[in-house]
Amino acid sequence: MKIGVLLSGCGVFDGSEIQEAVSVLIALDELGAEALCLAPDIQQHHVMNHLKGEEMDPPRNVLTESARIARGNIHSLAEIKSGDLDGLVIPGGFGAAKNLCTWAFDGPEADIDRQVATLIQELVTQHKPIAALCVAPVVVAKALEATGQKVSMTLGTTEGKSPYDISGFHGGIERIGATAVNCELGDIVLDETHRIITSPCYMMEARPAAILQGVRKACAQLVEWGG
Repeated sequence: MKIGVLLSGCGVFDGSEIQEAVSVLIALDELGAEALCLAPDIQQHHVMNHLKGEEMDPPRNVLTESARIARGNIHSLAEIKSGDLDGLVIPGGFGAAKNLCTWAFDGPEADIDRQVATLIQELVTQHKPIAALCVAPVVVAKALEATGQKVSMTLGTTEGKSPYDISGFHGGIERIGATAVNCELGDIVLDETHRIITSPCYMMEARPAAILQGVRKACAQLVEWGG
């Protein structure tokens, strides 16, 4: 079984959230699935100094930076077709909302990378499962907005502690046709009709063990649906 892992760079503030991405790779390996890392060959929106929280130069490439997480074993998104995969996982991190789409800047009016949208749409049409973690559900919501499919998904819960505006995120995805569901850290939300799996991860205040717990649940369901 081949599961695509769609990365968006390397680092929480401008790319993929590294702990989430590594948790995905561990969980898939534990399940006996082959992880196929991929990323768009595009320039990052910007590069952040993760120590100082400031933008820095020079610009970087999303595929090149994602290769750091994949230990160099990665493919350009342009090389991978939906038929090559049995499912897809999208880790969170600001790169999902800055590089895969522009939600971080434009909210529900965001644009989405054409290749990302096409892959997600084709997988859903083929009834192949997708797991979107942390903020990544906004990418799936944008990809499916034009299709009119109403997908249930989560970015966390308004009942727990979060560094982000969960209510605002949930309101945003509902504006473009999704159904927002509150979900506790470490748990998952399933949309069985569209085979979409979502988990809050670092959208909530969390420790790495809780992230791994949610990722393991999401990946287990993804492998079950993709088998």
